[in-house]
Amino acid sequence: MFDQQDLLKLAQMPMPFGKYQGRVLIDLPEEYLLWFSRKEWPKGELGRLMQLALEIRINGLESLIKPLKKTDN
Repeated sequence: MFDQQDLLKLAQMPMPFGKYQGRVLIDLPEEYLLWFSRKEWPKGELGRLMQLALEIRINGLESLIKPLKKTDN
């Protein structure tokens, strides 16, 4: 299960390592998330959020996250 804070974290939390380091979690490519789903998710909150990001992407719900993303003013 997830809460509203998880959606905010997906929109603002950067990937801390790897090929897409620095990219916001919701913007990670679906193929990258699918790779983790086949191998092993990172432990803890990061893995849980990445799983949620994949579910959101698979179901085409990215538009729910867009309003939460930080914008450079």
